[in-house]
Parts: sequence; C-alpha cells; structure tokens
Amino acid sequence: MQAGEQATHEGSKPAVLVMAASRRGVEDPVAKLQGKAHKCLVELDGQVMLERVLEALVDSGCFDKIHVSLDSPDVLEATPRMKAWVESGTTVFVQASGNLADSVLAAVEEIDNPLPLVITTGDNALHTPELVRDFVEGFLACDEDVALGLSSEEVVLREFANSGLAFHQLKDGGSSSCNLYGLRNRRALTAVKVFEGGGQFGKRHWRILKAFGLWPFVLYKLKLTTMRGLVDAIGRRLGVSIAPVMLDYPYGPIDVDHKHSFDITEAALIRRREAAQG
Repeated sequence: MQAGEQATHEGSKPAVLVMAASRRGVEDPVAKLQGKAHKCLVELDGQVMLERVLEALVDSGCFDKIHVSLDSPDVLEATPRMKAWVESGTTVFVQASGNLADSVLAAVEEIDNPLPLVITTGDNALHTPELVRDFVEGFLACDEDVALGLSSEEVVLREFANSGLAFHQLKDGGSSSCNLYGLRNRRALTAVKVFEGGGQFGKRHWRILKAFGLWPFVLYKLKLTTMRGLVDAIGRRLGVSIAPVMLDYPYGPIDVDHKHSFDITEAALIRRREAAQG
C-alpha cells in the first residue's frame, strides 16, 4: 500500500514507531560501556534500555501495537519480556533503512493505517507512561500537521542541573526536544526529510541551516523569535504546520548518547526505583 493511499486513524489510537537502529554497532560509545553489540541492549539499573522504552509505551495504553525500526529482528527478542511482546503482537519489527528519514518513510509503507503516527527513539530510557500520554494527548488535541515534544530549560534544570543538554535558546527561553514527534497526515511526511542528515540540531547548528534554510537559521542563531515563531517559520519553509507540545517533565529530553548521559540516566532510574519502594 502506498503512503498516499493510507487511511488515518479515525477515533482510534495512533500508530507509534520507535527508532532504534544502531548506526555504529559495537563502536557506539554506549554499546562499548558494556561490550554490547547494540546500543539499545545496554542495561540501566538492571533492565535493558530498549525494554524500558517499550515498557513505557505499552503501559501508556496509547497504542495498539508498537512498531520498532531496527537493523535486525533479533534485538527485539533480546529479553524474555521483549520476546513475549513480539509473540503476542504487541511489538512489531520494521526493517530500518539508510538514514532516519528513509527509515520513517519505509515504516509508513509497512504499517497498516500509519497516520497519525507518533515517533520516538530507543534510547530515551527515562520516558514514563505519563509523559507519553501527555504528549499523545497534546498531539491529538492540536490541528497542526506535525507536533514536536519539548521540555523547557527551567523544567529540565529542576532535576538535572548537569545534564549537558544543548538547549534551543530563543526569546522565550531555552528548551530541548524530548524525541517525541507526531505526524498527523500525508502532508506531514514532507517534514521527515529534514532528518536525512541526522538530528541533534541543538548540538549541530549547521544542520538547521541545511535542513530549514537561511531565514529560520538567522532567527535561531540571533534569538530573534520565540519557539512558536521559529516553528512557524520552519513550517512555512517545509510547507507544513507545526505545533510545539510543552511537557512538564525534567527527564523528557534526556537520552543515552554517551557515558555522561548513561550515568545520569542510571542514577535517575535508581532514585525512581528507590522512591517507588518507599
């Protein structure tokens, strides 16, 4: 079924796609920490990272199935719990493609009724069912083609004063992406192309120029607008409408990219577990 022929979810749950392919394999700095063949198989406080991400999505109750973009289906069966999810049809393997953009577009071709589609990543191990539900609620409540989940710098620093995050600094303050995206319709798929060269726009500002053009880059670098103004400018450039969805969770933007983020993530998970145990 071609993307242009696919129906949207009318009055039902959105589809979801987890981007979990390992671009560096065993050479990934996170995979190297524990000698794993795949970054998403490292353990954080005794639980495999990808299992944590899938657990948050399953427990959110927002999705009927969870599609996972990977290099190999073996990764999706790496633990007994993950294997059980595969066998029950709760999680579904989707073959990753050459880059992030190609992988999303390939997944859209494979998923039945893929729109609206929520996209997240396999290394946001701190995401919780509550955060996922709040994003999905905000995404479905807006009318824009694309939704972008963000946490403000003020919110993040409440708990992670030494996060190392690169915040997007604009007239209304700093913010960082939570790696939660919503694509409402076929028009939204045109926005996926901005990830052909990779993400991490906060750390690599030149990618903003390449992906979004000169004017949004100038607005961004000189802090001439608010986040709402910036996404409007980017939307005009891409031919889509974009809604920022602000999420009141300090851990929302924390992903596991290197040893520092691994350490602060594991420490936060230990605190969370100990608090739950009383």
